[in-house]
Amino acid sequence: MKSYVPSPLDTSDVTLPKELDELSELLSRHVHEVWCKSRINNGWSYGVSRNDELKETPCIVPYDDLSEEEKGYDRITTQETLKLIIKLGFKISKNQL
Repeated sequence: MKSYVPSPLDTSDVTLPKELDELSELLSRHVHEVWCKSRINNGWSYGVSRNDELKETPCIVPYDDLSEEEKGYDRITTQETLKLIIKLGFKISKNQL
């Protein structure tokens, strides 16, 4: 079997504007909620420690209850996604009501 080598696009040249901090955190929270829902739908539940056989994980909790380390995984995903959107030439703007 051939070894998989991930090759995401390089976004190291993109700096997220400060105006996207709030959006980034909201998206990180949403990423966690989507992940939790998917896990629960696949038979997983909360457990004190991760147990793949029993389908238990300590991460099925509200985002605010995650450790900063666990939140970091969601934040990296969100920030890299936002950077890619900008790198590809899209603009992110908020409609003013």
